[in-house]
Parts: sequence; structure tokens; C-alpha cells
Amino acid sequence: METGITVTRHEKAEVYREIIPQIQSLIAGESDWIANLANVSSALKYAFPDRISWVGFYLMRTGELVLGPFQGKPACVRIASGRGVCGTAAKECRTIIVPDVRAYPGHIACDPDSRSEIVVPMPRDGKLLGVLDLDSATEESFDEVDSKHLNDIIERLVAVSAHPGK
Repeated sequence: METGITVTRHEKAEVYREIIPQIQSLIAGESDWIANLANVSSALKYAFPDRISWVGFYLMRTGELVLGPFQGKPACVRIASGRGVCGTAAKECRTIIVPDVRAYPGHIACDPDSRSEIVVPMPRDGKLLGVLDLDSATEESFDEVDSKHLNDIIERLVAVSAHPGK
């Protein structure tokens, strides 16, 4: 089975359109939640190496977010619901785009080089499973294009994976 990700495009929306079928192929035959989270984080980091400095998942465990599979520098291990960008996205169950993390009240600076962030919740059957978190060393790196495609990836991921919330 081919497991590599191939990216030939440069424009952001085109890269997403190119990698989403490849991610779908990676996760389609695998029901293990952690394996799929690991492959999705790797695929996203590989697809956008100059734009994404950190990508990973925080999983909801007994009311707080706990670090899951990721690509990048070591990260904060636990984040309380409602705290920072990840905790707020989890509490409000909505995607949050932060153009400049230094201007975000209560931002948790796990990586001092981070300048922008997007966090996408992972709901299933009314329960929050966790969040997908992407950071960039560049301000204003994320926008509605990212939100649309990342939410699509999360929907596909949650649909195929067996996990504690299933």
C-alpha cells in the first residue's frame, strides 16, 4: 500500500484539493483512531512545510484536552476547557482562526515562535472528541480556505475511525 503524500500544487486551495483524496485513502482502510490521527497530522505537515510549524490533535479526556498525535516541537500536554485557543474552540465547539496569537487574550504560548493558529473541533454525535490544532510562524497564515478544508478532513476522519467516542 502506498502511504506517501504527493503535492504538486502551490496555491493553498489546490494543495488541499490534492491532498484530501490522499488523506481519504490513508484513513479509508484503517479504523484505529490514533493511527489515523497520526497520519493526518503528518500529511498536513508534509503538505504545507513552509506554512505549518506545528500540527496535531488534542483529545478530550475527563473534561480537559490532552495532547495526542502531532508533528512539530514538543507541546503543552494538557489544556483546560475554555483556556487559550484550543480550550476555547473546544468549549464553544467552533473553529477559531487567530491571525496574530500575540493579540489573542489568554493565548497559551507552547511555542514562542508561533504567530498564527487555527483550531478545528472534532464533534461526533453531540460529543466533543477533541480538536485539530495548526500553528504557523507567520502571521495571518490561516483563513476560511483552511477552515473549509480542515473541517472537511475532520468530518471524514471522525466518520471512519473507531475511537472512545464511538
